[in-house]
Amino acid sequence: MSIGARLKELRILKGLTQEELADRAELSKGFISQVERDLTSPSIATLTDILQCLGTTLGSFFNEEPEEQIVFGKDDYFVKEDAELKNEIQWIIPNAQKNTMEPIRLTLEAGGSTYPDTPHEGEEFGFVLQGSVSIHLGNHTYKAKKGESFYYTSDKTHYLSSRTGAVLIWVSSPPSF
Repeated sequence: MSIGARLKELRILKGLTQEELADRAELSKGFISQVERDLTSPSIATLTDILQCLGTTLGSFFNEEPEEQIVFGKDDYFVKEDAELKNEIQWIIPNAQKNTMEPIRLTLEAGGSTYPDTPHEGEEFGFVLQGSVSIHLGNHTYKAKKGESFYYTSDKTHYLSSRTGAVLIWVSSPPSF
């Protein structure tokens, strides 16, 4: 695990510049830059201060969950061509046939987002028809653009946003609309 890369990811997720983080943690911008590039290592006390400014703890920071695939592109699709019936079926989410979902069509205007949804039992899927969206899951943000899809379980706080506007198919189970 690269502490620097992880700190940079959290800082960007919180929308802070290196200078803003440095000010909040009472450190220099240069020190934050060196830590993010793994050129120096902070003491435990300093790391704790930095993490507090980023809204997390040492325990959460070092608790690495396996990275699950959230965004899927054409390379992930499973395609079945049936020459006899002259059709093609594309599964755009691997293993999606085991899921139960309710589809909706969602349009996000430029700068738009959905309301943050509290963790709940269920699953959500989307396919971006136009534009691009940011998928916010807990402390992580994922990007999906036109032609890409996403899937996640709803057990973390989550919402969608778009700076430029987007049209997508969004599927939720159980339905929450």
